[in-house]
This record gives sequence, C-alpha cells and structure tokens, in this order.
Amino acid sequence: MSRPLLVTSALPYANGPLHLGHLAGAYLPADLFVRYQRLAGRDVVWVCGSDEHGAAIEIRARREGVTPQSIVDRYHAELKSAFDGFGIAFDTYGRTSSAMHRTTSQDLFRSIEAADGFVRKTTTQLYDPEAGLFLADRFVQGTCPVCGYPDAYGDQCENCGSTLSPDDLIEPRSALSGATPETRETTHWYLPLGDLQPQLEAWIGTRENWKPNVLGQVKSWFQAGLADRSMTRDLDWGIPVPPEVDGETEGKVLYVWFDAPIGYLSATKEWAEAEGDAELWRRYWQVHPDGTEPELVHFIGKDNIVFHCLTFPAILMTANAAQPTLPQFTLPTQVPANEFLNLEGRKLSTSRGWAVWAAEALDAFDADLLRYALAVGLPETKDADFTWSDFQNRVNGELADVVGNFANRALTFAARFCDGQVPALVDPTEADRAMLDALAAAPAAIGEAYTAYRLREAVALTVDLARKGNQYLQETEPWKTRKTDEQAMRNSVHVALQVTAGLSILLDPVVPGIAARLREMLALTGVRSSTGAGTDGLGWADAGTALLDTGHPIGEPGILVAKVEDEAVEAQRQLLADRSAAAEPSDLASETDEPAAPYTALSDEITFDQFTPLDLRVGRIVAADLHPKADKLLRFDVDLGFETRQILSGVREWFSPDELVGTQVVVVANLAPRTIRGLESNGMILFAEDRDGALKPVVPHGEPGAVVR
Repeated sequence: MSRPLLVTSALPYANGPLHLGHLAGAYLPADLFVRYQRLAGRDVVWVCGSDEHGAAIEIRARREGVTPQSIVDRYHAELKSAFDGFGIAFDTYGRTSSAMHRTTSQDLFRSIEAADGFVRKTTTQLYDPEAGLFLADRFVQGTCPVCGYPDAYGDQCENCGSTLSPDDLIEPRSALSGATPETRETTHWYLPLGDLQPQLEAWIGTRENWKPNVLGQVKSWFQAGLADRSMTRDLDWGIPVPPEVDGETEGKVLYVWFDAPIGYLSATKEWAEAEGDAELWRRYWQVHPDGTEPELVHFIGKDNIVFHCLTFPAILMTANAAQPTLPQFTLPTQVPANEFLNLEGRKLSTSRGWAVWAAEALDAFDADLLRYALAVGLPETKDADFTWSDFQNRVNGELADVVGNFANRALTFAARFCDGQVPALVDPTEADRAMLDALAAAPAAIGEAYTAYRLREAVALTVDLARKGNQYLQETEPWKTRKTDEQAMRNSVHVALQVTAGLSILLDPVVPGIAARLREMLALTGVRSSTGAGTDGLGWADAGTALLDTGHPIGEPGILVAKVEDEAVEAQRQLLADRSAAAEPSDLASETDEPAAPYTALSDEITFDQFTPLDLRVGRIVAADLHPKADKLLRFDVDLGFETRQILSGVREWFSPDELVGTQVVVVANLAPRTIRGLESNGMILFAEDRDGALKPVVPHGEPGAVVR
C-alpha cells in the first residue's frame, strides 16, 4: 500500500500578478503530477497559498499609501483567479495572513524557542532616523559595488544578480524616506544552521534520485559552510514574535522564510478542518504510530532550493528535537526544482516589461492550449525558452494535427460508417493487436515518467500514442477497406475508438478540458476526477483497456482542438513589444549589459588531413522514439537520401522524441557502427551547444544525402 502523499507548490508572493514563468516553474508541473496521482488512485493532498508577508509588501503599501493587508488582499484574489483559470487544481489554496497560519507559525516558534533551538544574537543593523524603523535588507537601496547599478537593494542587485548585504552598497539610502541610514544594535533569534550542518548532510545523503541541479546547489552550500540564519526581523508587517518568549519582542516579526514554508502546514490544517476532521493533517505531515512515513514533495523554482532543502528541513528537525515524545514531522522526500523559463530568447523580467501575464494569456487563448505548450517545454533540467511561434507550432502541429486529427478520424468513421456505434472486433489482424498492445502499455510507461518527475517525457509519450493511432489508420486504410472488407474497416474503427477512449484519460493531466470534451464526444462516463473529488470510477490503469463496449453509442463528433491563427500570436508579440518599450530606458539598457557566459575554449589544433576523412551529410529526421533501455538516449530514423539509418543520440534531456521529427540535420555518415544498450547506432547527429548549455541541432540547407563541405 502506498504512503500518504503531500504535495506543495512554492507560495507565490502576493505582491504582483502571475506570469507564465511562475506557472512553468512550480504550479503546472505539480498540477500534471498530482492529476496523474489522483487518476492512479493515490492518497494525495496538494496545498499552496499566497505568501503575504515580507519587506517588499510593506514597501509597496507605503508607496501606494495603503495598508499591507489591502495589497495582499488584492493580489491574493488575482493569484487565485489566475490559478483557477489555468485549471490548477489545488486541494486547498490558503494565505499566510490567516488566523490558522499565525497560530501555527507562532506555536512552532514557541516550541523551538522553549527547547533552546534558537540562538539569540545582538548585531548592528541600519536604522532610518526619519521613519523611526530598523531597515530590512530590502528597505535599503544604493549603488551596486559589482556593476554600478544605482538602485540595487540591500539583499540583491536586480541588474547583475549579485547577492549583497546592506553594508556592501555604495551610498546606501532608506527606500522608505531616502534618508541616510544610521547603524544601531538589534537582537534577533537565529537558527543555528552551522551546528545543524552534519545532521543536514547526513539526511541529504539519504535522498535518492534527486535532480543533479538540486543536489549540486545544496552541496555547494555545504562546502562553503552553513551560517546561522536569523529567523526574525524588525518590521511592522508580519507575524509577531510571540510576546511571552524570552527577550525583547516589541516590533519584531517572524522572518518570511520561517513563516512561508509553515504555510504548507497551516494550509493542510485548514484543508483538514474543511474535510470535517481537524486532526487529518497529521496523516500527511507526521510519522504514523506504525512507523509509516508520509511522502512530502516540494515543487519549486531553482531560486528556492536552499530554503526547501536546508532551511525548512532544519526548522522541522529542530521542532522534532524540541518535542521528542510527540509524533515527528516528516522531512521532504523529493524537491523536483525546475530551472527558469525565458521568453523569446531573453531573460524574463517583470520590471522591464518582458513577461506574459497569466490573465492576459487566458484572455487570448484557451487554458489547455497554454498548458500544453508550457508542458512540452518545461525547464526541468535547464532553462527553457517560450516563444509565441513555438506555442503556435506545438498547438497546431501536435495537439491539433496529431491528437485532434486522430480523434476526429476515429469518431467520424464511427458516425458515418458504423451507425454511430462501436463496432465489434472480429478476428483482429496483427496490426490491430499491435495497436491494442501499444494502448495497453501506455499507462504504465507514461505513469513511470510522471512518478520519476520526467513530465515533458510523459506529455510526449501521451501524444506519441495518438501519433501511433494515426499511423495505424494509415496502415489499415479503413476508407479503402469499407468498400472491400467491411469487417476490416469495423476492426480499424473499433481499435481507433478504444485508443481514443484511453487517450481521454491519459490526456487529462495535461489538457483536462480537451480530455473532458473527448469523453463527451465518446459518451464515456464514470471516469475518476483528476481534481480530487473522490477515487471512484475508471482510473489511470483502466486507460489501457477496452473502455467501450460493442454497440456503445458515441456522441456527436466535433473539432477537438481549434488551431491558433497567425494574427493571434502576432497580437501577443506586439503586446510584449509595446510593454517592453514602455519600460524605463535604464532598465532596458541594464539587461543588455548583463555579462555573457564565457564561450567554451577551443580544442587542440588538428591538421587538415585529420579533418578530411569525415563524411558529413545532410539528413532529415523522419521518426524518433525513446531508447527502451537508456534514460538519456533518443533513437532517430534519419533519411540520408540513399538510405534511412538508425542513429542514437544522448539528447533526451533537451528534446522530446517527436520534437525533431522533420528537422534537417548534419550527420557524420562514415562513423563506424556502435551498439549502445542493445541498439545499433549508424552515425552521429551534430548539435550546437550554446553558452547556457542548451543544445540545438545544426540545421543545413540541401536535400538529404547532400555533402556538407
């Protein structure tokens, strides 16, 4: 029996609207994963909520002349509306300004403080004499010592990305009043991460199958040595330090990275109360009396790795040590952090107007189209790039031409030539059985990709099943056999309808609206919900079976996916350009001044005679799929004009199997054959690696077989 599973997504900051980069980082990936788990019958709860404290919100409120609460109320509503519009199906979406969260955070702080889990330290901090406040790092601005940007903050320069402290700034000033700050003493509660490092290192050593980018960042922190981190701040806005703890608490609040991750816990408590069992949260957060430990999975962006892999686990470890006789909190099982999403080849920047807001995108396009285009290009291991051209090509070339076309062919044939019913399957041919076998194998293969957090691959495998369905219809040609062998035609329609029915479940995590419309056209009912409404009905494993009985009446066929027109994407490009042009000129200039990554050094010099033996040819990729026994390899069929060759390439990290089909490539054609994990590779496809580590095929001009000189 599987363990209870709690999934969290990083709490979005209630200081601005949601954009596509946010969605691709922590929310859409989690939605795909959780919807699959629900369809698979897993005991899963997914929580999130608005992060509503911190210096930036107080700064914004002061500048707008309103209260911080009015700021977070506004953006909490906007965030929730955007999530709902995109079909992001949390079990609960809370907020850190709630009474439950305040109580939960203060209780945890009290228990740790009572057990001497904190260290109190007196340090010096900048103070605004005009505003009468200690200045949090974000309240201090000045000139960056690294790049000279005049408006860097006391924690980071948003121009060059350097991590700073207020003492680093040249000519620091208060962001509140503009006054030159003074230095005064203040006392805070620190989490002794230095003392906890051995325990954290031992725990990290037990984490299996974590992403290299996550472990690499954590290990770099270990190598540098963890420093104690303050868990309180001198601010007006936030959760007050409990007044009964030892020490001066007046004017002090909990540090946002103490209270924000506790938002996962308080949101689970609110969900439990809504379910009618206030203690149900313990099932997903604490080790059970029989020793069963729930799974805890954090979906985040790479900028939050340190907080979810070090700070929050340290808080939970300290809380457990403070109450050793009580049920212990579980520690994160997985932290599948994603990299960043770029936009049209540039780093996404809201301050420079270079962003696509979620609400605007939803005004222009159906949510499922945006979900699909983002899902096939998630920044799982490297930064990814979203372009409106790619969005259009993905939707039209894959979702419409592959998935929509296959479903329409199956349904239309049934409506026109089979009396609108599922025909009987009689004496199936080898092709019929092969297609049904592919359907039977699909749920396990796609599910394995989901559970391994290879979400791009899961999406590609799902679409590949529809592609196989189209190939099957091309092979069996029911439009011909209806005149020569009616039963063969009926067999083709039967098989195609069963595959379509399976797809109506397998597509649900990615494009739930399209999947629901497909089930409506099939008149298929009784399918389990992927939004968390119970576990009854047909589920994930059932997608590989014959879901439609012989004689089952289908619904009315229709257009499943409407294509995206050129005018629609051009309007989005223009909107982006107009917004960017309206940004401050200094902001725009600063982005171009960012230092570029270094080029890879040249290899050792070779002679002309060493180069000339290479036979480089133009090839065209005509088919692609996954290597069945190698996680990093793709298998390509490459047309060289005079023959088609199988070539293996270790590019699975960068491309889905179908992403390069139809692409012209350069092939090293006279490379000796090599067997890799049971498959023979006859050549090498050349790729270019840019300075960010992303791969792109070298695209030549010329017909397949042409010599590249």
